[in-house]
Parts: sequence; structure tokens; C-alpha cells
Amino acid sequence: MSTLGTCFATARAALPRAEAELLTTHALQEQSSALYAFPERRVPARLASRHANCIERRQRGEPVAYIIGERGFWNLTLAVDRCALIPRPETECLVEAALARTSPQPCTRVLDLGTGSGAVALAIAASCPTANVEGVDCDPACVALACRNAERLGIQATFYESDWFSAVEGPYDVILANPPYVAEDDPHLRRGDLRFEPHRALIGGPDGLSHLRQIVRQAPNYLAQGGFLLVEHGYDQADHLHDMFRDAHFLRVETLRDLASLPRVTLGQRA
Repeated sequence: MSTLGTCFATARAALPRAEAELLTTHALQEQSSALYAFPERRVPARLASRHANCIERRQRGEPVAYIIGERGFWNLTLAVDRCALIPRPETECLVEAALARTSPQPCTRVLDLGTGSGAVALAIAASCPTANVEGVDCDPACVALACRNAERLGIQATFYESDWFSAVEGPYDVILANPPYVAEDDPHLRRGDLRFEPHRALIGGPDGLSHLRQIVRQAPNYLAQGGFLLVEHGYDQADHLHDMFRDAHFLRVETLRDLASLPRVTLGQRA
């Protein structure tokens, strides 16, 4: 019969130590301390089989977040599945920028376009509970996932289906989006975690800018006067975004850098 020690050793031989520990504790339903304190503890056959399956899935390249079904973002632990992108640390730049422009007044309305797991909307709602936060997605599975996250975390936010602005009613004080912005021929789509994530949430047309153009063009119709639009984009797309924002008559256009010092979020204020 397998033990905690033999299972952990098998995982460590196949994967980096941090991943081995995380997947072993998940599969065996143990605390990480038990792997070191009680290596002789026996593991039921069903859990040993589950552990082997988790290791095999990771060796095939499946993201750890999809295997364990959750991912940390901001100060939240979110449920994730393959209907939505895995929340990434660089997107916290979008949250920080939006919070800096969100009034503490209860009437403040915030809209998160393409909410996915609800990560951005829930981070804002948790940090500014007086705001009225809405998140929309064209995929009903994503809407259901975001609603589950809101319920399990006890955070007040509203999620519903909308293809960008198709079902929303403004005006909003802050609109933000992390839309698909990868070009359809980008070779990264065939590598690493991206192979397993939904390509409809990654690909933004031939040049990666199709959805960004639509959002920037339409957003002024849904923003209150003086309201802000903030969008996440690729590190090499900032100049294009500045042109889009100026063409849509936004004021005070600027681009912010993420933790890796890469251009990540462009924003502007409605006249």
C-alpha cells in the first residue's frame, strides 16, 4: 500500500518540488506538514489512484490550477475550471488601477467586461464593498462560475450574460476589461498552459486587437461623464491602445506597467 512518503517521492521525481507538494496535498487531502511529519501514513487506494492521475495530468502540461480547481488572485482563492482563463498576477495591475479610480460613494457603478471566473470584479468588490460591481461574460458557464465564486467568498457582486455591452445599461463610473488580446497566429498558443485554456478567451483576431477596438469604441456610450475606461493588453500593444483611446476622444490617456515593468494597462477618462 502507498504511503504519504512514497506518493510525495513519486511526485518529486516527476515535477518541481512546489508543484509536487501542492498536487500531493490536494490529491491525498492532507496538510503539507503531514508529508514531512508522517511519511509512513498509509494512503487509501482510491486516493493513491487520484494522486497518480494528478501527476500524469501535470506531466501532460495541464495547468496546476485546473487540476486542483482553484487559484489565488488578489487576496482571494477562486474556483477555476476550463471554461475560463486562469487569473494571472499581472492582472492585479488592472485591479489596482481601477480601485484608484473608484469612488467610495455607494452609488459608484463598476462594470467588468469578460469577467471569466469573476476574479477582477470580485477583487474590486471585496476591496471597495460600497461600490455596485457588475461582471458580464458571453459564456453562461463563466457567469455560473463567477456566481459560485461570489457565493463561496461571501462577496456582493452581480454577474450576467452579455456580449461585451449588448445587455448592459449605463452609465458606469468605471469600466474595465481584460479581453482576448493574443494574435491568432501567436506561437505561444501552442505552448505551456495556453494549450489548455479556452482560446476564445485568448485570441483577439488576426492582430490581437479586434476586441480591444470594439470595447474602446463603444465604451463612451456607457460611461458617465468623467468616468474611466481601463483595459489590459499585451506588452507590445500600448501604442495601438493610445491611438484607439484618442480616436474615441478619451482624455488623460496613460499606460501603466505591471510587476515585471511591462506595459499592461491603458486607461482614459471620458470627456
